This record gives sequence, C-alpha cells and structure tokens, in this order.
Amino acid sequence: MLRRWIRWGGVAAAVLFLAGCQTVRTTQGGAVGVDRGQSMLVSAAEVEQASAQQYAQVIEAARKKGMLNRDRRMLTRVRGIANRLIPQTAAFRSDAPAWRWEVNVIESNELNAWCMAGGKIAIYRGLIDRLKLSDDEIAAVMGHEIAHALREHARERVSQAMVTNLGVSVLSAAVGLGQPGAELMGTVAKVSFELPNSRLHETEADSMGVELAARAGYDPRAAIGLWDKMSAQSNGAPPQWLSTHPSHASRKAELARDAARVMPIYEATRRR
Repeated sequence: MLRRWIRWGGVAAAVLFLAGCQTVRTTQGGAVGVDRGQSMLVSAAEVEQASAQQYAQVIEAARKKGMLNRDRRMLTRVRGIANRLIPQTAAFRSDAPAWRWEVNVIESNELNAWCMAGGKIAIYRGLIDRLKLSDDEIAAVMGHEIAHALREHARERVSQAMVTNLGVSVLSAAVGLGQPGAELMGTVAKVSFELPNSRLHETEADSMGVELAARAGYDPRAAIGLWDKMSAQSNGAPPQWLSTHPSHASRKAELARDAARVMPIYEATRRR
C-alpha cells in the first residue's frame, strides 16, 4: 500500500511539475538567425544564483592556489576584449549588457574557457598560450562562451536533467527530502564543467559567437582558424569540452557560412 501511494504520489507530483514547464525564447535571432524555443523547468534567477555561487567557489579556489590572474598584461588583454563584446550582447537580448559580468584568467595549461549563467567568464591561460591566440581568436572563444550564457543553455540542460531524474527529484521535493539549493548547485556545476554541450547548443553558440565578434570589430573569420588550431592540438579531434560537436569539416563549413553572413557587420564596425 505504501509503495502504491509513493508511486502515485510521484506521478501526481511529476504531472504538477511538468505543468510548470515553460517554453521560452531566451534571445532574438540576430543576423545569424538563431531562433528556437526552449523548454525550461527551472527559473533563470535560480540558475543565475547557483552559477554565481559556483563561480565564486572556483575563483576562490584558484586564488588560494595562486592560479588566478597572475599575468596582469594577459588579464588586461582578455578583459579589454570582453569589454568590447559585452555591449554587443544587446543584439540578442536587451538585459544582458547589465548583467554582473566577471572575467578572470585561470593559470592552467588546459585548453578551456567557459561562461556561466549571468556572465561569469573564465579563460584558461593554456588556451591562449598553447594556441598562440590572436585578439580576433580570443574574441571568437569568448563570443562562443558568452553565447551559451545568452541562450541559457545551462538552464536548459539543468531542466533536461531534472526531467531525466524526475522519479527521484520530484518525489523528494514533494515529501520534503534533500537540499534543493545544494542539488541545483551540483547540477549547474556538472553541466558547466563536466559534461560537454550538445551539438545543437554548440552550433548555436558558434553562430552567435561569430556575430558577437563581428559586432565588436573582430574578424569573424578568425573562428575558422581557431578551430583548426584546436583540432591540431587534439590530434584531429575536438577537446573534451567540445567533444559532441559535428565533424571538423562540418564545423568549418558552418563557421565559414556564418562568418560570410556577418561580414557586412564587421566591415561597417571596422570603418567607424
């Protein structure tokens, strides 16, 4: 009898939970035309709060290890590029320029960079040094990562994870078990640092990142050369953090298409 009550209680909770699912459009399409509704089961505010807490922990851990912003010239360079990209986010969503942006460089040899919900950016020194990135290429990396935040891909992935774990998480919430805030932080951390993005998310971030770079006055074609460098460093395969992306040839073709699409924007910006 108890099992039956738990089973039907879980089903009822799941129905109520899914009823709260919203289909939202997080961004405008821009010149590259990214326009897809997203199903969300968790609020933007909750994911932003969890991301800010997780980001603070990562940054503090790097600081304690002496791995945070050690090269002042590199930090100034990276933040300067970010400061040109951030105002351009208004092309996709009007609220984004006013986010509480943070930009830091982590002293690590990893080929890595990320931007958490609400504009919390980290770029790893290894990515810049090992690939000998130009400013245009750094803009391509950062534009790509910023696009993930604009599209709220972390929120979407957290929502998908909640659906996957519905039988446990919904019932736990219904009977008052667990620590929802801590669990949300853990899920945000997992989708941000451990699990690669889906192909769809990577493709959207590529397209929007190219446009952000162009609007900021950086050559959008640099994204193509950047991918060549990443592929060469990874023996022909993408780094783990991009491992779900389509093939090398497919990605280059898509980047070339999008770069051509936004070249008039770049040319107009460069002439100002």
